[in-house]
Amino acid sequence: MSAPLNPVLEEVTARIAARSGQTRATYLDLIARAKADGVQRKILSCGNLAHGFAASGEDKNALKDLVWPNVGLVTSFNDMLSAHQPLESYPALIKQALREAGATAQVAGGVPAMCDGVTQGQPGMELSLFSRDVIAMATAVSLSHNMFDAAICLGVCDKIVPGLLIGALRFGHLPVLFLPAGPMPSGLPNDRKAQVRQLFAEGKVGRDQLLDAESASYHSPGTCTFYGTANSNQMMMEIMGLHVPGSAFINPGTPLREAMVKATAKRAAKITALGKDYRPLGEAIDARAIVNAIVGLHATGGSTNHTLHLVAIARAAGLIINWDDFDDLSRVTPLLTRIYPNGRADVNHFHAAGGMAFLVRELLEAGLLHGDVLTLGADSLADFATEPFLEGDTLAFRPAASESLDMDVLRPASDPVAKDGGLRVLDGPLGRAVIKVSAVKPEHRVVEAPALVFDSQDAMLAAFREGKLERDCVVVVRFQGPMANGMPELHKLTPALGVLQDRGFKVALVTDGRMSGASGKVPAAIHLSPEALAGGMIARLRDGDVIRIDADHCRLDVRVELSELAARETATCDLTASHSGLGRELFAGMRSQVSTAEEGAMTLPGLYEPARQNEKVRA
Repeated sequence: MSAPLNPVLEEVTARIAARSGQTRATYLDLIARAKADGVQRKILSCGNLAHGFAASGEDKNALKDLVWPNVGLVTSFNDMLSAHQPLESYPALIKQALREAGATAQVAGGVPAMCDGVTQGQPGMELSLFSRDVIAMATAVSLSHNMFDAAICLGVCDKIVPGLLIGALRFGHLPVLFLPAGPMPSGLPNDRKAQVRQLFAEGKVGRDQLLDAESASYHSPGTCTFYGTANSNQMMMEIMGLHVPGSAFINPGTPLREAMVKATAKRAAKITALGKDYRPLGEAIDARAIVNAIVGLHATGGSTNHTLHLVAIARAAGLIINWDDFDDLSRVTPLLTRIYPNGRADVNHFHAAGGMAFLVRELLEAGLLHGDVLTLGADSLADFATEPFLEGDTLAFRPAASESLDMDVLRPASDPVAKDGGLRVLDGPLGRAVIKVSAVKPEHRVVEAPALVFDSQDAMLAAFREGKLERDCVVVVRFQGPMANGMPELHKLTPALGVLQDRGFKVALVTDGRMSGASGKVPAAIHLSPEALAGGMIARLRDGDVIRIDADHCRLDVRVELSELAARETATCDLTASHSGLGRELFAGMRSQVSTAEEGAMTLPGLYEPARQNEKVRA
């Protein structure tokens, strides 16, 4: 029997709904006005419609008859990236399944899908975060033809799924389902890969050995298997009810994955306004669904990137959330998983141990999820406590495992890995930051040491190679915020910082940049706001200033009198090299109008400006 809803969930949900009253009402009115009477394409003129189905072959008559629902597919397929390569075959499978169900589908458009793994430490990484909003706009362009009664978004990784959802929410009158490719099979264990990276950082192995290790880890079609942003995305889509249950972590190229593709297609056709079970996306993604997503993030030790992305997703639905909401929910959500970097296991091991079905069941029974949300992928959230399997060629569902099949990977809410979710908000004279401590040992969660200040990750790594960091230190890397250079992920720093920690030094990181879902064992105060380029106090720090990171008490302090700090000249940084080359000059407008990290680092003023008028970020 499920416990009553946790009172903190009730309180946080209520305050989100209250602070979002005007913006949510405006949003719901927007999507209500967009809904047509009958098939959506009925509102098009004959010329419009003729253009819309001119190349539709055997589906042309069905589209012309204005009876069958038509599903728009927005795809992030490309065959360079392992996570997206399997999506190539999905449109044909979906169209076949929909014809059987009395519906049609068209590929509405494609969105870019870049990989932080490829661009890590490279100039292209400075486009990564902004690509989310480009994807949102590309999704809007794809669906703007108004030909569709539902949509399916095909995407997986870091910025792709948030971008798809932000764009789709502006068409919230449509049912929208999400469909991933699934993780690649397990390869070289992630902890071994991390060890080789550290050895390379120390100069103890060569590039050939490093490349062999990386290739053994990332080795086939499918998503990377560590629990970073990509796999956190899939957890969130499932716990918000936007998948057919069990879709998140089934490997690509398997009969079960193909069955899930077809089931998603048929489900999309079933929940349009033309049937008796209309489930529009915009009504499903409400304050309760957003709270469920945050709880899922905490319960699994998910990506810190979602302290940006979930804020932006919520704002696309007219909802205003902030980091205090994350912090309060983290304090009451138990950590139930150990998936790398918070353990040795990968997402395949998590899935085998009971996976999302077990997780949802445990959270529901503990009163840590809103069970009364509107779900699109199944009739209720309780249906997500089931797992799919094949009976011959037929897709079926069975209840979640009664017990975890591997207590080292997945635990019940009554016996968790930790009592809280491990994502905390730090506050102090330098501003506000987030820190993920689920993979940080308790003895490393409080660090007080002199600052070593750098204006780029390359400068910090050069100092490491020269032996200048062989001491207790808080490494400060600034001018890495969204206004400065697009807020690149700084995961390239992780091996060097890990080496210093392993050598016995007290070490931590403070930055206005990002560190991603792969943030590991070194305490990192990230997303610091205000950022350096906006005049934040981080721009007034100097080498030797003593900084204290106290994750236990949620403080970020500097042992300098505030009057002295305020009187210092604000540092400047020549960012010219970050503003041109590899297309970066095209993003100058985004850098100039981007919101703060706590506001989601959004470049779409139409979404965040109304919220600013109704709510101070820190209220």
